Amino acid sequence: MSLFVVDTEKCQRDGICADECPLRLIVWKDKNSFPRPVPNAGEFCINCGHCVAVCPKGALSLKTMSPEQCPPVKQDWLLNSAQAEHFLRARRSIRTYKPQPVPQETLAKLIDIARFAPSGHNRQPVRWTVVSGEKEVAKLAGIVADWMRHVLKTEPETGKMMYLDRVVKAWELGVDTICRKAPHVVVAHAAKADRTAPPACFIALSYLELAAPALGLGACWGGYFNMAATLWQPMKAALELPEENISFGAMMVGYPKYKYHRLPLRNEARIKWIQGK
Repeated sequence: MSLFVVDTEKCQRDGICADECPLRLIVWKDKNSFPRPVPNAGEFCINCGHCVAVCPKGALSLKTMSPEQCPPVKQDWLLNSAQAEHFLRARRSIRTYKPQPVPQETLAKLIDIARFAPSGHNRQPVRWTVVSGEKEVAKLAGIVADWMRHVLKTEPETGKMMYLDRVVKAWELGVDTICRKAPHVVVAHAAKADRTAPPACFIALSYLELAAPALGLGACWGGYFNMAATLWQPMKAALELPEENISFGAMMVGYPKYKYHRLPLRNEARIKWIQGK
């Protein structure tokens, strides 16, 4: 099979697929011709599916996906500008959780949504590790506290600048400001040699955080957790990540204990406009 096939009965010969292909791998001359792949297109195609998704008639099928496999966009479900603004402004970092665990199938659904986040060259490098259970999360939070003590001992100024002394003191008093007693921590990791991996993991975790409320969940970035996962060998060992991988972000996840009722304020956007003459 070629990189793609065109249903000549459905194709309107409008050139939309050729115009939309990110790598210009589709050739279309005029209304009298059908789209076709450039030589060696299969070598360069990133399987983004733009050509399949953009065709209004569903006339093009990639070797890796057909129009029938791709759910249609439900136009009446798309947010208008006011709804989009409200959705994003209503996002809150959840730091107080109910004690009950989230069912594994719900966490799997959350990650399944997050996997559709964009990645450089559509490499989709993100891999996931989910830590579950009060005792297991607390164990890892304790390892993070050990890392903090190490930093305070070896780089005291840096440690104090990061408020590690306060976090460790709270931990020793039984107050967890590391993992916030969340029932789960989700780690996004990828090959450390992959230059597309850091932003891909960041964006995927952002998708995860934004999708969480729709499943009745809340989330919060675990900055201290991720720093320890990146820098502290005992934490790396505890997470059992593949040798070639590194953590690029961690997210606490659970059922929020409280609901929010207002949209708090933020600083005005600082913008520099650069316009051509």
